[in-house]
Amino acid sequence: MNENNIKLTIDHRPVIVPQGTSILDAAMDNAIEIPTLCHICLKGTCIENHPASCRVCTVEVKGRRNLAPACSTECTEGMEVLTNSVRVLKARRTIVELILSDHPNECLTCPKSGDCELQALASRLKIHHIPFAGELSQRKKEETVSIIRNMDKCIFCRRCETMCNDVQTVGAIGAIGRGFNTTIAPAFDRNLTESECTYCGQCVAVCPVGALTEHDHTGKLIDDLANPDKVVIVQTAPAVRVALGEEFGYPAGTLVTGQMVTALREMGFDYVFDTDFGADLTIMEEASELLDRLTRFIDGDKSVCLPILTSCCPAWVNFFEHQFPDLLDIPSTARSPQQMFGSIAKSYWAEKMGVDRKKLVVVSIMPCLAKKYECGRDEFKVDGSPDVDYSITTRELAALIKQANIVFPLLPSGEFDNPLGVSTGAAAIFGTTGGVMEAALRSAYEWYTGKELKNVDFESIRGMEGIRRATIDLNGFPLKVGIAHGLGNARRLLEDISHGVSEYHAIEIMACPGGCIGGGGQPLHHGNSDILNARQHAIYAEDRGMPLRKSHENPYIKQLYEEFLGKPLSEKSELLLHTHYFNKSV
Repeated sequence: MNENNIKLTIDHRPVIVPQGTSILDAAMDNAIEIPTLCHICLKGTCIENHPASCRVCTVEVKGRRNLAPACSTECTEGMEVLTNSVRVLKARRTIVELILSDHPNECLTCPKSGDCELQALASRLKIHHIPFAGELSQRKKEETVSIIRNMDKCIFCRRCETMCNDVQTVGAIGAIGRGFNTTIAPAFDRNLTESECTYCGQCVAVCPVGALTEHDHTGKLIDDLANPDKVVIVQTAPAVRVALGEEFGYPAGTLVTGQMVTALREMGFDYVFDTDFGADLTIMEEASELLDRLTRFIDGDKSVCLPILTSCCPAWVNFFEHQFPDLLDIPSTARSPQQMFGSIAKSYWAEKMGVDRKKLVVVSIMPCLAKKYECGRDEFKVDGSPDVDYSITTRELAALIKQANIVFPLLPSGEFDNPLGVSTGAAAIFGTTGGVMEAALRSAYEWYTGKELKNVDFESIRGMEGIRRATIDLNGFPLKVGIAHGLGNARRLLEDISHGVSEYHAIEIMACPGGCIGGGGQPLHHGNSDILNARQHAIYAEDRGMPLRKSHENPYIKQLYEEFLGKPLSEKSELLLHTHYFNKSV
């Protein structure tokens, strides 16, 4: 036995675990189920935090007078733990009854109904009567374009607070007030729209009840699909197709691109396109911007802003606008693939098809809640008309498919429409951490060196570590790149830049753990790193199976520049494909 391991018993079963393991983790690792509401498992992503606020995981430890919260109690040598004694079961039931006594009885209409951990726990404990009566708390309700808060349903598990403050380090929400008036909110009980919230949606992803949910746009979509005066087109992000299948019983990481396309056609979309086309277009602009800055830097231009930061993630953009406004001139000005697609669809494509912009509805399907917010930014509107009208999440799409009574596993494989449905493997890898950087390097390498890149797989920047570093040889120039996923890791890189100690020329940042594959609108993975790894492997598998794997080789991208844009970073490209940033710290 390893000298750092300890022996104990849980429910009379011998267990051996590493020193420092909590009772809850020890039980989970040995297939002993202990219910919990406040615990978040984040193994392999950022941190593990156990607020021990709900006490649902309470257990009996021999020799201790009081019951112990399993999530925050470390195992010790010879410890004897009971998770199922009568004393534990009675206490656990009382705790849940007390939580339910101050919880709205709105299960039929709650967005989390059927996927609510409190509802499931009450059913498991057979709680059909609440012995505690009293006045229910009245707390704030708020509806933003991305997130809906109904704090009457909050059970103070503080998962959202842990995610926002400890993992993402955004600091938008926390506990305020005391006693019965306690709530989780921005400082001074302000609205999210008045806070530093980035709309990354990670708080929604970990909320066990209906206190935090995404702003559902499926009702609006159904109205638009039913309107004969509208031409409704859809774009789908690369991370969606590697996670959507989980909602229909497929193993994590199953690629369901073809079935997804067919389902969207059956739902009534006029055209089914691919955000991957926008990703290839993003690389044309972002890689050109990288080379422009890099070339001027090598030529001795001291005014060049390096490192250049990727700008595809709207939650990340919101983060640096709020918290690092002194660095606004460093990120690439290239719009995200979603917004590039919308801009081209409502200009180039609409003109070719003879469709009036006012009649065209562009819908995106994204793994992300910040994309809902991004659609509404004023700089992405023309005379008040947004380039992308609204976005729905992977979870919302799955719900729509089920509502439409489409038997997803039986669907044949469909193909995206042309020209905005053709893409390369470089676009596919946008869905995972490191993917944007790798895609940019595939084009930047060939443009800078004038040589063909034989091996397009930049293995040195792949992985799931929170921060990764690599040096790429560009004809003798050592290009130093950094990759971070999760805003807590992003903060560490940005603080280095602010303090003048950055060693990088280019940095990719994605707001969510794992990148888009772990987005706030994806099927819930509950911090399971195996699920994120499976999704990532599927992303790379799709890339390997593509006939073209470099963005600049996409024939329809070439046609777009020849017919409409001219060249990357041209005046027209700057107008339609680039943006600017704002100081939101004030």
